[in-house]
Amino acid sequence: MPLADHSLRFAGNRTGFLLIHGLGGTPVELRLVARALHRSGGHTVHCPQLAGHCGSEADLLATNWQDWIASVETALDRMKTQCDTIIIGGLSMGAVMAMYIAAKRPQDIDGLALYAPTLWYDGWSIPWYSFLLKLLIDTPMGRRFRFVEREPYGIKDPRIRAMIVHAMGRGDSAAAGLLGTPSGAVKQMWGLIRETRRSMGTIRQPALIVHAREDDVASLSNAVHIQRHLGGIVDTVVLDDCYHLVTIDRQNDIVVERSLGLAQRLTAAFAARESAGACAVAAE
Repeated sequence: MPLADHSLRFAGNRTGFLLIHGLGGTPVELRLVARALHRSGGHTVHCPQLAGHCGSEADLLATNWQDWIASVETALDRMKTQCDTIIIGGLSMGAVMAMYIAAKRPQDIDGLALYAPTLWYDGWSIPWYSFLLKLLIDTPMGRRFRFVEREPYGIKDPRIRAMIVHAMGRGDSAAAGLLGTPSGAVKQMWGLIRETRRSMGTIRQPALIVHAREDDVASLSNAVHIQRHLGGIVDTVVLDDCYHLVTIDRQNDIVVERSLGLAQRLTAAFAARESAGACAVAAE
């Protein structure tokens, strides 16, 4: 049976945000930011549900990273018919996917909004022995392994954390994502990261990186590495009062504010190009 579609869509103006959730996650991770981008900026926002997500672990394992990319490209093709300027972004692995597509389809992407981008799990809540998974991933023990969510679940605010934990306890993966991520899905993510890192230098669109200084899942070294290796202008914002899930934690308003600023700059640049083109035609 096909999974129910929990994608988020907000119809707005000709500047669009295509935002991608994380591994084992859900579009709900992006709902606060998506709604604010639409209400405050009037922008079109789409947060697609990745293939295999918002269901069971078996549903996730039945897909690969190419399937996840295909979900985003389908949404991108739709957004191209609605928007003149497109900013692609996402949370955690979703930010990595955004970079991959920006490198693959540079003509379709005008900017990037990368929220807590994750190339490696090295935050302070990650067990020290997690590096062993790469050595054991193809063994029977490695194939049975699951990354189980643990305190503080990427959230510093205790009220928000309690709500997420409650949803996880109910097994509601559409609302809170999977409680445990199977190793097979993590292996797929490694493949995506490997391909993305190879092409980072070719990504020349303006980029915004928002990362928490105290990220419990992916340390600030992830943002530093990406900033150094992207090929275009990079604006990096370091948050001081939240953890990994920057789109729903205490400082999500800053995430929105800086994303709106990026959209404003890109929209102005598009208008300037259109004006210059019209003047050139008139001069002829």
